[in-house]
Parts: sequence; structure tokens; C-alpha cells
Amino acid sequence: MATPVEQLGREAIQQKGWFSAHKWLVLRRISQLSILALFLIGPLFGIWIVKGNLASSLTLDVLPLTDPYVLLQTLFAGHLAETTAVIGALIVLVFYMLVGGRVYCSWVCPVNIITDAAEWLRSRMGIKGGTQLSRNARYWILVLSLALATATGTLAWELINPVSMVQRALIFGVGFAWVVIIAIFLLDAFISRRAWCGHLCPVGAFYGLLGKFSLIRVSAAARSKCDDCMECFVVCPESNVIKPALKGEAKNIGPVIMSSDCTNCGRCIDICAKDVFQFDLRFNNQINEIKTSHQREVLP
Repeated sequence: MATPVEQLGREAIQQKGWFSAHKWLVLRRISQLSILALFLIGPLFGIWIVKGNLASSLTLDVLPLTDPYVLLQTLFAGHLAETTAVIGALIVLVFYMLVGGRVYCSWVCPVNIITDAAEWLRSRMGIKGGTQLSRNARYWILVLSLALATATGTLAWELINPVSMVQRALIFGVGFAWVVIIAIFLLDAFISRRAWCGHLCPVGAFYGLLGKFSLIRVSAAARSKCDDCMECFVVCPESNVIKPALKGEAKNIGPVIMSSDCTNCGRCIDICAKDVFQFDLRFNNQINEIKTSHQREVLP
């Protein structure tokens, strides 16, 4: 039986303590705010540790980092990229292919803080239901953004990209950026649950594709301890990814969450009082090999 929303996390806090029941959430917020601060202290205070923005930056005048999605738009727009931009994109590509593409969504993207706040308000107000959006919509928007780049010869998406807008809003103050940010908050809070990150954002769609074969995954390694409280499903921003790993043993499915939709946010790890989940490697998904080996032994 599912745990009521107002009681979510109480058992985990009682069993593990408040910090252990919020550890990955706290670390994510530190990561998101620290990265945002590094970009802001330059233009606001003249301390240039990082120059640029999340689309393209240079750290300590040495390390170039480029959003590969932005580089892809640049190429579709018919522009040649500078060597440093290509090198920066390759560095980011390798990193996210190792740790998981949608780690960007939960550990880097500042918009995630806004959508998480909307989800918190939605749960506290007891708002249920709402407009159902297709999860494939984000992939269509991704394709559309590249088509617009080709048709216009510009990075059309970046003009309205909420990620870039958050940074601009914090530096330059009131403007259209705040309208978009507030609109995303209201959309997620009152119209459709997890609409932006889970259904519409082309950046998340791109990084999901990028991290399809990433090494680091969440695993329901102790799934035999699960008591069906359903709290992990409630807090997960992509709850469709949990069931195969958690309930798939009878179907010969291993405990590692293999879906590229998983953001590796760690909320399922935090909120589980039974410590069912943990971060692991995609290779530690042994159930198929074990059962296949056993079946070979019993075959005549």
C-alpha cells in the first residue's frame, strides 16, 4: 500500500537520520548552486574562475567545456566550430557517457531546482492528476530545435532555453527570462506533473540519449527487502524506470536501472528506509547470467 504524501520519508528519517535520508538531495543542491555560483561570481564580483555559461565555458583559462547539444545545433546551423569548442564538447561527452547523461538534469541544471520546488508545492497542496503529456514530446522538440537551426542558420533554441535564461535572469534582473521561469514553475505545479523535465525539455532528451550506455547506475541491489511502500515511485522524477529493476526478478531482469531516463538523482536511495537502492555499475546486473547458467546445468 502506498505511503500518504504527508508521511513520505518519515520512516527513512527514523531509521537512518535526517541527513542520510536526504544525503543525495543535499549533495545535488550543493552541486547545482556551486556550479551556478562559479558562473555568477565573475560578472557580479569580478572573480573569473569560470568564464562563459553552461553552453560554453573556460575554467581557469585552461579547461574548455562545451555543451555538445549546443555544438550540434551550431553544426546544423551551418557554422564551423572552433577547435577549443570541439575539444570542450568531447570532454563533456566522455564525462556524461561515463556517469550518465541525465546526471546533467539532476546535478547541474538550475531549472531542476525550480521544477523540484514545483513538485514540492504540488505534493503539499495535494494536487493530483492533470494534463498527461507524452514522454516522446521532448524528442520531437529536440528534432525541431535542430531543424530550426538548419532553417534559420542560428542557435534558435538557445534564445529561449530556460537553462540559459536562469543565468541571464540572475545577472541582469527582471525580464522575459523570469516570465519563462515562472511559467515552467506554474506548469509543473498546477497543470502537469514533472512536465518540463520529464516530458518537454530537449536538453534532457539529448543527454538521455548520450548516457544510454553510461557506467554508473542506480541499482535495487537489496530488492528482496522491499516492503512495497511505493515511496521511491512517488519521489522519482522518472518513476517508470524503477519497476523493471525492483520487480523484475521473476522475469529474469537484473536489479540495475538500465533506462537512460534515470537522472541518477539518488532520491530513491535517500527515501528508502530498507536501503534497497544504491549507486552501482551497469555490469553488476548478474541475474541474467546466473539464471542462464543454472538453466544450462539442468538441461538434459
